[in-house]
Amino acid sequence: MATAAETIHAPMSEDEESALLDAIQKWVDKEVRPVVQKYDHADEWPKEIVEQMVEMGLFGATISQQYGGLGLSAVTYAKIVALISSHWMAITGIFNSHLIMACAVERFGTPEQKAKWLPKFAGGEIRGGLALTEPNAGTDLQAIRMTAERDGDEYVINGTKTWISNGINGDCFALLVKTDSSADPRYNGMSLMIAPKQEGFTTGKKFKKLGYNSIDSAELIFENYRIPAENLIGGVEGQGFFQTTGGLELGRINVAARGVGVAEGALRLATEYAQQRETMGKPISEHQAIQLKLGEMVTRARAARLLTFDAAQAYDRGERCDMEAGMAKYFASEAAVANSEEGMRVFGGYSYSKEYDIERLYRDAIFMCIAEGTNEMQRMIISKQWVKRNPA
Repeated sequence: MATAAETIHAPMSEDEESALLDAIQKWVDKEVRPVVQKYDHADEWPKEIVEQMVEMGLFGATISQQYGGLGLSAVTYAKIVALISSHWMAITGIFNSHLIMACAVERFGTPEQKAKWLPKFAGGEIRGGLALTEPNAGTDLQAIRMTAERDGDEYVINGTKTWISNGINGDCFALLVKTDSSADPRYNGMSLMIAPKQEGFTTGKKFKKLGYNSIDSAELIFENYRIPAENLIGGVEGQGFFQTTGGLELGRINVAARGVGVAEGALRLATEYAQQRETMGKPISEHQAIQLKLGEMVTRARAARLLTFDAAQAYDRGERCDMEAGMAKYFASEAAVANSEEGMRVFGGYSYSKEYDIERLYRDAIFMCIAEGTNEMQRMIISKQWVKRNPA
């Protein structure tokens, strides 16, 4: 089984990273910003934007170069996610969910699985995500009921997943199942499968959401769905829980980076508006009440960014970083909520108009407090790891 250290990516030089971020900023300004309101308000899949992200290599961002990916470090990846999210958070979820699936295969898959699947994931030929959540199992992953029964050289899978990102437009998913429902402890009976769409695999309803629009969140239904036994990630049953939680470290760093982006985006919009809007004969940025808000917002955004990069650096070193990723995800997502709300207050009545992007940031922000493990769960993880690292 591969370890995290075997898939560490060398960092880019500062010049290379700067050039990459500059190119992405130009793409955001030219292609993304002009259409974000159109897609968000219609909750429409941004097909053209997705194809551009494929061409830019974002679906292979963290996949090693030997498999056709960009091989970016988690730090560089986090910077990209934050940059894009400061303008439109939802589209980063489209490639992030996909990359968590790829991460599971690259870190834990067999050599044959890596050779077969990763080049297709990296090039965007096959796109998908991670399928964990069920109607009665969210944060408590061990409560899943989806079963995978061995039948010769195949597994027969039955059950339903829900709230799965890329569920409608994705082609393939890393699917968490029970291969031994009688296992004690329960996590010993869980396995992770590579599950492409085919007979027996159908998509249910698309959920309507408060925010995080344009990325589809849907039900996945499996009825006597058969896949080859070779699609069991790592080739050994009972490893799925640990493979999944390992991949969630990268996912939580991504959510933290999204939180950074939304917090910084709200700060940018509020700063611009505060200098343009005048009351009592002067820009509202000169009023103490607004200055207090901006001071808190910039501090919050900066702290979120530093925590996120701290977690990404630990991930790049191959260290266990569930505490660092949890702290980053918790603080950055809360910073996004706080900054977007304060941004709404700076905009005043205009904040309720869909002509202004601040209302979208406000709607999107709360999602990060729930995604990839609730912030309540993050605080428990942080506490347990802190105590474990600091025994009395």
